[in-house]
Amino acid sequence: MAVDSISGVSSQSSLATSRSTIADNFDTFLSILTTQLKNQNPMDPLDTNQFTAQLVQFTGVEQQLKTNEFLETLMLSTQNTAKSEAVSYIGRQVTASGQTGSLTEDDPVFWSYNAEAAVANANVTIKNAKGSVVYTETGSLNAGAGTFRWDGMGSDGNAQPTGLYTVEITGTDLRGRAVDISTSTVGTVTAVDFTGEVPMLTIGNTKVALTDVIDVRTQAEATAPAS
Repeated sequence: MAVDSISGVSSQSSLATSRSTIADNFDTFLSILTTQLKNQNPMDPLDTNQFTAQLVQFTGVEQQLKTNEFLETLMLSTQNTAKSEAVSYIGRQVTASGQTGSLTEDDPVFWSYNAEAAVANANVTIKNAKGSVVYTETGSLNAGAGTFRWDGMGSDGNAQPTGLYTVEITGTDLRGRAVDISTSTVGTVTAVDFTGEVPMLTIGNTKVALTDVIDVRTQAEATAPAS
């Protein structure tokens, strides 16, 4: 499952390499300074100002090492927290911006929509992954948010196969003016994929970016409104 891929190996390796390089330079600097002090000419010792400058460099490198250790710990903590939060979405119903939904054998497809005004003549068109129209419906919509439910039955009366489907909802008001209607995908999260830059939530056969989620509900809170 995608969740098994949770890891910070790449980031940890990069941080470890950077820190190792600084530590090597720090050790080299310390070795050179110690050798210089041991072998300086007693008749012509190291200039005080020069020695002070080297000590300042010594302190600067040491502080940089401590800062890198702190930043490394902070970064790993932030990554782990973000992953834990993403995993907590599993089993919850989420709403994400978009037109694509996943039809499974057990569940119908739900799309959320939002109409800027009341729609007197609404047209709903559902297409399969190949772009072919499989279902159409007409009706009216109230202004504001709503949910459209499709049970997978095509306009021809035949059940459509499981897979990805897209919905398009258009409409006009009583004066015939077009009304802006936005749509989003609704479904239950079953897995989380961390292989990309942004965690991807799996909803049936669909993957949506965590950043596209606009609503999260527990199964107890989630209701299935009629179409």
